[in-house]
Amino acid sequence: MTSAAEPTEPTSRSVVGLADGSVGAPTDRSVVGWADRSVVGWADRSVGGLTGRSVGGVVVAHWRQWRKMVGMELTSGAGQPVWTRTLIAWHIVFWTLLGVTALVSLLGDLSGRHHLAVLGALAVLGLAYHFVGRPAMISRNALAARIYLVLQIACVAVVVALYPPSVFLMFIASPQIWLLSDKARDSVVLSVLLVFTVGAAQLWSAGWTIDAFWDILPWMLISLVVSMLLGIWIDKVIAQSQQRANLIEELESARDELAEAHHTAGVMAERERMAREIHDTLAQGMTSVVMLAQTAAVELQRGSLEPVAGRLAAIEDTARENLAEARALVAAFTPVALTGATLAEVLRRQAERFAAETGVDVQVSLDMPDDEVAALPQAQQVVLLRAAQESLANVRKHAGATSVVISLGMSAAGVRIEIHDDGSGFAVDTAERSGYGLAAMRGRVEESGGTVSVESAPGRGTRVAVLIPSAGENA
Repeated sequence: MTSAAEPTEPTSRSVVGLADGSVGAPTDRSVVGWADRSVVGWADRSVGGLTGRSVGGVVVAHWRQWRKMVGMELTSGAGQPVWTRTLIAWHIVFWTLLGVTALVSLLGDLSGRHHLAVLGALAVLGLAYHFVGRPAMISRNALAARIYLVLQIACVAVVVALYPPSVFLMFIASPQIWLLSDKARDSVVLSVLLVFTVGAAQLWSAGWTIDAFWDILPWMLISLVVSMLLGIWIDKVIAQSQQRANLIEELESARDELAEAHHTAGVMAERERMAREIHDTLAQGMTSVVMLAQTAAVELQRGSLEPVAGRLAAIEDTARENLAEARALVAAFTPVALTGATLAEVLRRQAERFAAETGVDVQVSLDMPDDEVAALPQAQQVVLLRAAQESLANVRKHAGATSVVISLGMSAAGVRIEIHDDGSGFAVDTAERSGYGLAAMRGRVEESGGTVSVESAPGRGTRVAVLIPSAGENA
């Protein structure tokens, strides 16, 4: 049988384990080992010798079950109390201890009146738990929790007074105090009240003798200290778990916001890309159709039928190309013009068509062999082609030029394309602020790591230069 001096030995380790605050501390033998031995000693030395090792074994078994239960992961669900995940275990332990107490009391040496009184107090405790305590665990209603805890302390005191071996009911009463109290101060006060009333009940059962008082006092103090230590530790675990739950919730919220921001940025980038593609392909093609149709209408008014047939054929060709570009755009394919042809060939065809539609002389100058042009990465060819198309579209709409020169060459800095016209020119700053074409061209080129320079002035023509770094430098 364990003496009263033994539980004091692991005290320093108990405090260390408590101050440590680690979640894994319930398995530490510092606090738990002390509590186990204290429980055995207390159960063995109950007043009047009414308990033996059998009851002590039951107490230890339930204590260890409670210890395992409170060691469960205490994480808060969305909008739920932190204890909610272990409520089923609490219910099982409570009803198990209540049933064991009732069974042991029936088998004990009690009079009929005492039997009825014990069973009545247990029945009141069970009803109070079912109708008041359990709902309070979920709703966290402070008034209901206090009412239940007062009834619980009174019922446990009555049962212990009539049948002292039922003192192990404290091992469910004490943790329930910490479970149902929102403030540590309330838990401490109620724990002291529980120990005091149970001690008084045992003393009453022993006949209020001095020897009984000194026999009960050490175990009451040990019970109070263990209850406080475990209660404070559990309170710290709950606080840490709540902090972790709040942190996880904040991280999940930040992750969702970041994902939403990325999604929004992706949508905006895709919209901008589609706007550029539509502007550089379909919009320019439709502009050509409109201008060709207007020219054909003027020639019809003059009675010139032969040129009208050529204009209509050009309109049909442009419309077909626009349709093919639209299909490629939907399917996210390479521009139709670059399918089965090199950039040099496409630039020459664009120049010939532009000259045929507008009467402007367009020259294409290649400062690099065709095979080197064909070896350029597809993405670079697309950017260079779109830059040339946008520049020719601006010449058609605004320049009033008579000649255009498109130069494509390779330098140490990368691939360079220049489009120079002898048109009316414009103020660069004003044009970039008021129009979309140059801004879209600059955005497309900068995405590929290149640069755009525009030189123009009223009456002095325009030169647009696009430089795309070589694949090695861009990487």
